[in-house]
Amino acid sequence: MTVAAPCVLAIDLGTSGPKAAIVSLQGELLATGRSAVETLHQSDGAVEQDPEAVWRATVAACQSALRASPVPASCVLAVICSSQYSSIVPVDVAGRPTANMVLWLDKRGATPNLRGRPGFPRLADSPPQLIHWLRLHGLPPITGGMSLTHLRHLKFARPEVYERTAKVLEPMDYLAMRMTGRATANQCTAFMFLVVDNRQLNATDYDPRLLRQSLIDRDKLPDLVPIDAIVGTLQPSVAEELGLPSQTKVVTGLNDTQSGGMGTASFNGNHAAISIGSTSVMITHVPFKRTDIRHAILSMPSPVPGTYFVMAENGTGGNTLEAFLDRLVYEDDAFGHLDASDRFARLQRAVDETEPGSGGVLFLPWLGGSMAPAADDHVRGGFINVGLATTRSQLARSVLEGVAMNLRWLRGPVEAFAKRDISHFIFYSGGAVSDAWAQIMADVLDAPVHQAKDPQYVTCRGAALLAFQRLGLLGFDEFESRIPVRRKYEPNPANRALYEHLAAQFVETFRRTRPIFRALNRPEARA
Repeated sequence: MTVAAPCVLAIDLGTSGPKAAIVSLQGELLATGRSAVETLHQSDGAVEQDPEAVWRATVAACQSALRASPVPASCVLAVICSSQYSSIVPVDVAGRPTANMVLWLDKRGATPNLRGRPGFPRLADSPPQLIHWLRLHGLPPITGGMSLTHLRHLKFARPEVYERTAKVLEPMDYLAMRMTGRATANQCTAFMFLVVDNRQLNATDYDPRLLRQSLIDRDKLPDLVPIDAIVGTLQPSVAEELGLPSQTKVVTGLNDTQSGGMGTASFNGNHAAISIGSTSVMITHVPFKRTDIRHAILSMPSPVPGTYFVMAENGTGGNTLEAFLDRLVYEDDAFGHLDASDRFARLQRAVDETEPGSGGVLFLPWLGGSMAPAADDHVRGGFINVGLATTRSQLARSVLEGVAMNLRWLRGPVEAFAKRDISHFIFYSGGAVSDAWAQIMADVLDAPVHQAKDPQYVTCRGAALLAFQRLGLLGFDEFESRIPVRRKYEPNPANRALYEHLAAQFVETFRRTRPIFRALNRPEARA
């Protein structure tokens, strides 16, 4: 195999752990590696990870990719880090973690949870302040799970940690700091701190009024660098551990939604991308900052000049399938235990033998609450219209169809937000490994679906292509030619009427069960 240099080492740190890939200028994945990180769930609602474990796992994933690479380490010109976002790592002046990384799943910092804490202002997040957040940034702190709310929890619930913390970093910036020794962020990576005026792109400082409203000290936040900055080069100890030259550059990073947009060229054209990883996300681009409060859709800064990415988080995606398989099919409990070694092959066979529509069974995928296009933390999932003749295979297919129907429901508001029709969808991340899910997605969305090649590494490829652009070796107009598609799926016209009917009932089920879920899931109802 003939491989062209130069290359980039691209890292994508997900909730379950990091992936690393050696990517050529042509967009080829030359070698990959991955590691796992344990998530710590505490009784007080904490959802955290050990930052040192995260770093060790990242180094291991990079070493694995570099060992498998067919090109010498000298061909690697740069490293770039992408990650899940709305998570924070507090570090001291030496860059050592002062506490665990707080994940996006952690809701302890929500404003109602902090009221009554010593020092927390009674009038924090007043309506005028929330309006100001919407106008300047695009997203107010109306719920927990944001980087800003995590920071507030540290300040008002764990003041001893806040006091000894020098800087608070998003995960991709934490990795860049470990590599270079510099604690920095950019307008893209700092998005969930909610303190940047996003009406203008490539901001390099925080907005003074948003900082006052945030209740966070400016010196706890990393300095903002331009979104195309080179943060520095590898520290000698890191270069030695990875086996890379010490002059290897580290490019300022981006979050996984933005890197997915890079890896699907969703910053151009009329298509959109769909990611089904732990969550489901729909990504496209717009030339403006805007927030659609009703449908929980907004635009976030993109690494592409003059462009914003549509932030349309649909809620749990791949997690719903994992929950079905792990807890209902392959659970080791009083009913016995099935061999789960080939569970995805069995899932494919189950879906293949089951008719579209799953015998009329609807699956509600909101296992952790719903997000766009109708955000509600209280709704939950379930199967609707199960009968005496319903089979386990029908339940399995309905899970895939339910996630797809949630995305179909989101499509209309996203098209209205972007002010254009979506021509086709590029399907990536873990869910896109499934051929069955790709065809179901095409049928339910009634649109062509392009299944990405190496779908689990699209974010790595996207980050690497961006790094090449930052190094002056690639133009944004060249990205699409470097993004391979494994297979294109066309919607089956014979299923159109069926899925139109089921999709209508899916939305109606949400509306009618919403009051029931709210009654069941109020805190006092679970006491």
